[in-house]
Amino acid sequence: VIGHPAKSKRPKEHGENKVFNKKVKPKTPKMKERESADSSLKSQSILTQVMDKGRFQKLAATLILSAGQGIELRCKGSNVIWNYPSYLDTFKDSRLSIKQFDRYGQLILTNTTAADTGEYSCWFQLCNGNKCRKDETKTGSTYIFFTDKEELFVPTPSYFEIVYLNPDKPAVIPCRVTTPSAKVTLHREFPAEEIKTDGTDIIYDAKKGFVYQHPTSDDKGIVYCKAESQGAPQISIKYHLLYVEVPKGPPSATIDTSSNRAKLGDRVLVICTVLGEPDVDVSFRWQYPGQELEWPVIIKNFWRLINRGTGHTTRISKSCLLVEDFEAKDAGNYICIAQNLRGETTVATKVELN
Repeated sequence: VIGHPAKSKRPKEHGENKVFNKKVKPKTPKMKERESADSSLKSQSILTQVMDKGRFQKLAATLILSAGQGIELRCKGSNVIWNYPSYLDTFKDSRLSIKQFDRYGQLILTNTTAADTGEYSCWFQLCNGNKCRKDETKTGSTYIFFTDKEELFVPTPSYFEIVYLNPDKPAVIPCRVTTPSAKVTLHREFPAEEIKTDGTDIIYDAKKGFVYQHPTSDDKGIVYCKAESQGAPQISIKYHLLYVEVPKGPPSATIDTSSNRAKLGDRVLVICTVLGEPDVDVSFRWQYPGQELEWPVIIKNFWRLINRGTGHTTRISKSCLLVEDFEAKDAGNYICIAQNLRGETTVATKVELN
């Protein structure tokens, strides 16, 4: 940005008179440079750290503190929204205090631990009636490492996690560290070996973990991370890498019934099945004879992961509608509507009275 005004300025030096150049030349570039410098700091300008004796410090993209240290952050604005490690909300941690004052928002975290390592950000919220939106020009963000020699990896609530490998998007093994200088390596459990990170296909980022840029079915299996920093190596939790390869889009649904012709008193089961991505939820809705009159049926939904061979993992979701005592009023069309974030699919079957 700074370079462009300079290029457009040079032709004017040769073509304009000296008086014009003397007035404009010192002012325009300085103003542009100041605007450019301000814009580069704009995302950080509203977030500050409160230091000792009432001093304030603008925050860089990364901050390194020792576990146990408390921290106070302030964000300029009368309507500030904060973002911080989600587990602090999950457990309603009393160490976290957030308050809104007339001119700024305040975040205080005391007795910090390695688990508090993560991104802390804030932004000004613009509201018009009940509708609010983020002001992109007034934001601030910093990633804080709370270092702990006993906890080189950021603790997690589980001892085992599933990571889905999609062929069309990067996958992250989230073994984040509390000490950015720690040496971290990735290992496969079976066969036991270190997985080489070449900085191209597999990248390590202390704020994210190991990133597989282009996952393949060869990457599936169980892995873990190892970290070293001035002491004995530490091992992370284990991660089960599951390879996924299913079509993107609305649910791929099918419908089946125990019988398309039923006798009075029969038990009729209608099943709606969806095969899809392991991490994409599916919801079901039904339309059936007598629904408006609230005739009794039993509907149950469930899902599980299945291995379809060659290392591919798929989520199978099912909704089952049961008519326990079939009557003439139950004859007709049974319609299932399956929906995910990308759309919905409708399938139907007919059950007649025999």
